[in-house]
Amino acid sequence: MKRQTIVLISAAGLMLVFGLATYLYSSEQADRIEALAAAADSPLERPYSRGMGPADARVVLVEFFDPACETCRAFAPYVKALLAEHRDRVRLVLRYAPFHEGSDTMVKILEAAALQNRFWETLQLMYDTQPQWASHHDPQPERFWEFLPRAGVDVDRIRRDAQASKFAAIIEQDLLDGRALGVRKTPQFFVNGKPLLRFGYEQLKSMLEVEVAKQYPQ
Repeated sequence: MKRQTIVLISAAGLMLVFGLATYLYSSEQADRIEALAAAADSPLERPYSRGMGPADARVVLVEFFDPACETCRAFAPYVKALLAEHRDRVRLVLRYAPFHEGSDTMVKILEAAALQNRFWETLQLMYDTQPQWASHHDPQPERFWEFLPRAGVDVDRIRRDAQASKFAAIIEQDLLDGRALGVRKTPQFFVNGKPLLRFGYEQLKSMLEVEVAKQYPQ
């Protein structure tokens, strides 16, 4: 019994040490990312980044996403709801993290659609049809072309425009910025430069509300 007690105490001690180490590492990472975000050449946002909401909003929600990511798709309605709840106070900025096979093609289609002012409609269509073209066991991104007319775009023009080298450069820059910010999976959120350390809707909602209250005191 005594030996079993010692083993249990040792295990609990190891878990405590591990938990403390994880917390300290996360805190150090958060501090490093906040310092990067405050730099003159911040990797959080670029001039070309797509955004929604007032340009002068004091709270900026940055999301690194992948059009083929199931969790990004599932989270999209929640993000919209948060923006609606904090209308005129929060701006959303989207950054690309195309980790899945074929996602870089989707990003190029999105950027080409933006030339026709149909970025958000095309992104919504990608999420709506994601189960048909983004199966992780059998990804078929080429299938999205058959759905694309629903976005109200000139599909032939998008096929041409999507080949532009500037879109490949955007993907490369976003991936570089993502690595600098520690983005390893999607979606990854940042609120005014602070990373969401514990993923979840309630955690994101709480973090956003705290920042809104701070920036817009009653």
